[in-house]
Amino acid sequence: MRMPGVSGTTERETDSEHTATSGPDVAEVLKRWWGFETLRPLQIEAIHAALAGRDSLVVMPTGGGKSLCYQLPPLVGDSTDVVISPLVALMKDQVDALEAIGYPAAALHSGLSQEERSAIRDQLAAGELRLLFTAPERLVNSSLLDTLARVGVKRFAIDEAHCISQWGHDFRPEYRQLALLRERFPQASLHAYTATATPRVRDDIARQLNLREPAVLVGTFDRPNLVYRIVPRTDRVAQTLAILGRHQGEASIVYCISRRETERLAARLAAEGLLARPYHAGLDAKERHRTQDAFAKETIDVVVATVAFGMGIDRSDVRLVLHTSLPKSLEAYQQETGRAGRDGLAAECVLLYSSADVFSWEALVRKSAAESDLDEEEQDKLVGSQLQHLHAMRRYAQAARCRHAALSEYFGQTYPPKPCEACDVCLGEAASLADATVVAQKILSCVARVEQRFGVRHICEVLRGAKTDNVLRNGHDRLSTYGLLSNLDQRAAENLVHQLLDQELLERTAGDRPVVRLNPRSWEVLRGEREVVLLEPQTGTKAKVTQAEADDWEGVDRDLFERLRRWRRRIAEARGKPAWTILDDKALRTIAKEKPDSPAALLRCKGIGEKRLADFGGAILDLVAGREPASED
Repeated sequence: MRMPGVSGTTERETDSEHTATSGPDVAEVLKRWWGFETLRPLQIEAIHAALAGRDSLVVMPTGGGKSLCYQLPPLVGDSTDVVISPLVALMKDQVDALEAIGYPAAALHSGLSQEERSAIRDQLAAGELRLLFTAPERLVNSSLLDTLARVGVKRFAIDEAHCISQWGHDFRPEYRQLALLRERFPQASLHAYTATATPRVRDDIARQLNLREPAVLVGTFDRPNLVYRIVPRTDRVAQTLAILGRHQGEASIVYCISRRETERLAARLAAEGLLARPYHAGLDAKERHRTQDAFAKETIDVVVATVAFGMGIDRSDVRLVLHTSLPKSLEAYQQETGRAGRDGLAAECVLLYSSADVFSWEALVRKSAAESDLDEEEQDKLVGSQLQHLHAMRRYAQAARCRHAALSEYFGQTYPPKPCEACDVCLGEAASLADATVVAQKILSCVARVEQRFGVRHICEVLRGAKTDNVLRNGHDRLSTYGLLSNLDQRAAENLVHQLLDQELLERTAGDRPVVRLNPRSWEVLRGEREVVLLEPQTGTKAKVTQAEADDWEGVDRDLFERLRRWRRRIAEARGKPAWTILDDKALRTIAKEKPDSPAALLRCKGIGEKRLADFGGAILDLVAGREPASED
């Protein structure tokens, strides 16, 4: 396919199945440094494009291994490459992980002292670094470009490249300045990496960076190790506690729509004995750092956060991502759920859905546009684009079809016509409400009886037989529909009304005091001309064990795995590094399954390279043999 504005572009889609590496140098480096035997097809093609000096645009889902695509070439080519990353946290995590395997890498960012920055520049000038991480602002607004020109940098990797596109879900104006790299380094190749990019965004990335005949490599967006569940929201706190109960002692991220909600929910979880903290942009920078650091070092299990936490998380063993409110787009949802299961092991992604969130987002979008400096026409375009994304997210949440298939199709890819066995729909977890049509008729009748002048809460209070001041003042306790749903609590009743709104069997007015109204479809239901299907409000406690989850634990000595985790935590604390950079969960489970009894056997375990064998081999073999390691480090 030829991309508009970019000459000679080739694009291909590839799957995520593993295959043998081609090229002895690449294979040797991969095994020696990372302890891996194979790469994915897309990784091989991206690495070969980089080594050949050809521009590339690589679209790979979070957890798909895109970091290796720019980490490996400098070792093969004995060069110094530059990685442009938007967040300090991302840079630090990657440098920590690379240092753990002995890789010569460093990051220039605002958190360093002048002495530290000078030392890194000296390393850079001396050719001692293979990767330098920096932010776009630092790259274009300093003398760093002169230093890089003297070093003779031949490759630039732009991570989170969707930030350069106004059509992306996380546009950052400072990324637009990266176009100067082509002018300043005409002989260098540019490599754009992103986890979420629709065809429109891909075109824009290539155009903004002025990529020359780039290899456009699009990976499979599907993450088969993720189990997607959408649960009608009835009681945010109770449902969150129930779902977290499936992941005791495991890393979990809980997303909320507002700062206030993150703090309230985190406090409630902590009161229940969970190791949980809030995270949002309104907190002091030191407090945010402490939370990130505690999560990385496994001293807390749960972070309750706004989307501000999303891009900066690189922990590989997150086993749960829970959204307590609707995300603003499928792009954001894919990015945020992509924080789960980056190590390739099974992980759960749950969305507590209520159509009330749609109305909240719509109001927020319009308010934000009205308060901007844009003219009226630009405001309308912005609102239209954001609402388009929002309603795509709503349709995904409402649809009772395979979640994996729906996500794949949204990003322009096909999905096999068979159950995924990794979502609530294909697992048969969503239960239909008995007598749904009759229940719907009761609700619609109540809307008619209150003369279509009241909102969701009031209608449900009437149906439940509540004796509130508003109900009594309006005489609605004398209506024939009063108390028809007295068996339900308020949250469950409101959930059913929102399901009818989702199905457009009811309508709701805009504004600060929205009113529920009937429409032609409502009357079809009331006349018995239309059947209704409603999901039974649930807590989210019903969750089947998937085959992937069972396979991940097959043959693993769980006691040994936990001993290895505790040892890893001690090492990480002693070194002041994130625990996963020492060894990820996948490596620990492999060790706990294979139980190697010699250095050679340990080296055959996935994730054990020469540096890790030298650093930790003795301690690991002691733990496998049932002995306490001689030393902590």
